[in-house]
Amino acid sequence: MPLTAFISITHRLTGILLSAGLLLFVLILSALAMGEASYLTLQAVLQFWLIKLIYWGFVFALCFHACHGVRHLFWDAGYSFDKETLTRYAQIELIAACILTLVILLAV
Repeated sequence: MPLTAFISITHRLTGILLSAGLLLFVLILSALAMGEASYLTLQAVLQFWLIKLIYWGFVFALCFHACHGVRHLFWDAGYSFDKETLTRYAQIELIAACILTLVILLAV
């Protein structure tokens, strides 16, 4: 499978993951609205290692989706439709998404 096909499929999957992440965000807001006890309970659940891994997956999905969106802006402008450039931009996109995720990880 070409890298560009993998990137395209991954872009769709990250869009789905980001939608699921919005549900988690709404859950957090709901816990905040229900009071301190509810929020503290949710915080205790969110400290579990698997939940943290899902959280970082969400952060990567957000970074990847944003990088792919920038790539689409180039396409909208009519640039980078040849095969070599598409592959190079796909590589840059993956690297940029990983670097952005790492920067966010280190900042938090």
